[in-house]
Amino acid sequence: MATAGKVIRCKAAVAWEPNKPLVMEEIEVAPPQANEVRIKIVATGVCHTDLYHLFEGMHKDGFPVVLGHEGAGIVESVGTGVTEFQPGDKVIPLFISQCRECRFCKSPKTNQCVKGWAADRYDVMALEETRLTCKGKKLLQFLGTSTFSEYTVLNQIAVAKIDPAAPLDKVCLLGCGVCTGFGAAVNTAKVTGSTCAVFGLGAVGLAAVMGCKAAGAQRIIAVDINPEKFEKAKVFGATEFVNPKDHSRPISQVLAEMTDGGVDFSLECVGNVGVMRSALESCVKGWGVSVLVGWTDLQDFAARPIQLIAGRTWKGTLFGGFKGKDGVPEMVKAYLDKKVKLDEFITHNMTLDQVNDAVKLMKNGHFAHLHLRCTLNVVFYSVRFSHILCRSNEQNSLIFPDQITTSATLRSV
Repeated sequence: MATAGKVIRCKAAVAWEPNKPLVMEEIEVAPPQANEVRIKIVATGVCHTDLYHLFEGMHKDGFPVVLGHEGAGIVESVGTGVTEFQPGDKVIPLFISQCRECRFCKSPKTNQCVKGWAADRYDVMALEETRLTCKGKKLLQFLGTSTFSEYTVLNQIAVAKIDPAAPLDKVCLLGCGVCTGFGAAVNTAKVTGSTCAVFGLGAVGLAAVMGCKAAGAQRIIAVDINPEKFEKAKVFGATEFVNPKDHSRPISQVLAEMTDGGVDFSLECVGNVGVMRSALESCVKGWGVSVLVGWTDLQDFAARPIQLIAGRTWKGTLFGGFKGKDGVPEMVKAYLDKKVKLDEFITHNMTLDQVNDAVKLMKNGHFAHLHLRCTLNVVFYSVRFSHILCRSNEQNSLIFPDQITTSATLRSV
């Protein structure tokens, strides 16, 4: 391409500081260096993790930054040493690398990798090195990706090559939310023909419902404080709906009565520490498994030890346990084979210049999913929920949520 080896000037939404609107800027995107790939982003999404960094985490060293980590695009050029990709390839950027060489990548037990932002800048959520600049200042690449830009640069270990027939404005959802929820059920919980409860019906929760159905769950109980979401949840496989606001008792007691002692699997897709506890307590003793799916690292979370001593397992998942370079192309194929839904997540179309309006709508929980379309297509969905009724903390064991979501497991001995 004519731009290969040259700096590209393009449009991007820049977060100059926390808790402020994104600013549309012309930025500079440097050519890819050794083992790097420069990608023209065609479609991208916004999930709650972007809003978490902007409005909740607000790490002082995490700005200025170009957000976005759920995208799809076309390879524009490659750096030296890149043999897996060539210009014109359709790809999905990965916020979790897969180097295929470290002990984690070689293990079938995890999708963690020792390389990338997650290895040593977990709190900042971005590497210090970047290929993006604006007005003479470095712009951090959120989760190593920065898909709120018309172009971005990633190391080849953080890029998945996908089927050239895949529609990028649909499969971009597989860059985070859908894989996270679907994989939480299939890969992490390892749901079988059983009873499941999914807490929170944003896109991640709906994808978890879809994963439970794909895994053969007989009953899938959707839990949310917004009853309007149940009709959408039924499309993905939910069989029942419970609104905690309709009950004066803790939701865990309600579910226990509905299921003869508790569900076999529960998936917390909110990122709320109170809901995490409710999800655990909703599991049946002896073999119940509860998975933390929603992202947060702001508070400790707690439970009484007897919950685990009684035989329950509490575990976490990141990106649904998928090894990105292997799992994402498989999920793209599943979509093309009509085994996974994506179109049903999309409800609105907006222009890139309306990104702040879209973020405001999502922040206020006005809708579940937004598809923003222009030269850059952005798909938005909300995973924001109020507190679901849960027990008050009495004498608790305290654990940081990020110790669970990086694939730790708590269980009884």
